Amino acid sequence: MIVLQSAYFAPVGYYAKIYAHDKILVEQHDHYVKQTYRNRCRIQTESGVMDLSIPVEKHTDKTKIRDICISYGQEWRRLHMRAMETSYNSTPFFEYYKDDIHAIYEKKEKYLFDFNMRLLEFTLDALGMKREILTTDSYFEGETGIEDARELFHPKKENTDTGSKPYYQMFADKFGFTDGLSIVDLLFNLGPESVLYLKEKSKTI
Repeated sequence: MIVLQSAYFAPVGYYAKIYAHDKILVEQHDHYVKQTYRNRCRIQTESGVMDLSIPVEKHTDKTKIRDICISYGQEWRRLHMRAMETSYNSTPFFEYYKDDIHAIYEKKEKYLFDFNMRLLEFTLDALGMKREILTTDSYFEGETGIEDARELFHPKKENTDTGSKPYYQMFADKFGFTDGLSIVDLLFNLGPESVLYLKEKSKTI
């Protein structure tokens, strides 16, 4: 089993970690921290890397991730979908997945944690990875036999999602291979073969 933080279309390495485990424990009792993958994902655009961030309602520093409400005061869903479509419309598998992703955005979840869980479930299904998904009953303090990867991936620091073997990317001829992108980058470019890439990456991460 592995315990992970909630994440918005998490990086490829996050799913490589999941590949190596049959059960996933998602932490829902940690305090929400700004500028993390809890509310942001990273995609590749024609102009370079772009971070897509979900706005959230006002909260205290001790608000748990499960209690963080998404703010719909701005049209972030439309902007995020447009950014993905502009960047990935010409990839081999964007058309294959876009309707399912759009449907998740349209549900207008109240809580960020619930929205991220829907994306996690969709992504595992798209990857053909059948895993048991659990959530913490209280803050996870550590347990023998459970890998703690909650702090492994962070957009502000180098982590184990770097140094990856390259896979096909739309803008590689312009920027070279870009590490640490959202799982959607892998899905849109490799489709069903994404799981084979994760299998190999799971051996080194």
